[in-house]
Amino acid sequence: MTKRTLSNKSRYSILKVSGFRARMATPQGRKTIRNRRKKGRKTLTICR
Repeated sequence: MTKRTLSNKSRYSILKVSGFRARMATPQGRKTIRNRRKKGRKTLTICR
């Protein structure tokens, strides 16, 4: 069985990659947030 990608990362390093501020920092990240809003997702980004 393969390992999950972010299984043993710290909370800080995960948020640095895929948190809200990280998403808003790049055009593609903003597009991701926009698409998730359009789809009606309850959680836009992970916040652990």
